[in-house]
Amino acid sequence: MEYNVGDIVRTKKQHPCGSKLWELTRVGVDFKMKCLGCGHVVVLERPKALKAITKKER
Repeated sequence: MEYNVGDIVRTKKQHPCGSKLWELTRVGVDFKMKCLGCGHVVVLERPKALKAITKKER
């Protein structure tokens, strides 16, 4: 599946704040994702990010 900056994705495990929705702010070798529940920013390597993402919301 192709991902672009600004996409909203759902992850398998929820963030400690309780949200499973993240906004992609950087896509490439690494994925930079912002939690939509609390605003926390996480940078994951592409393989780990692709494994964590279950589906694209929009």
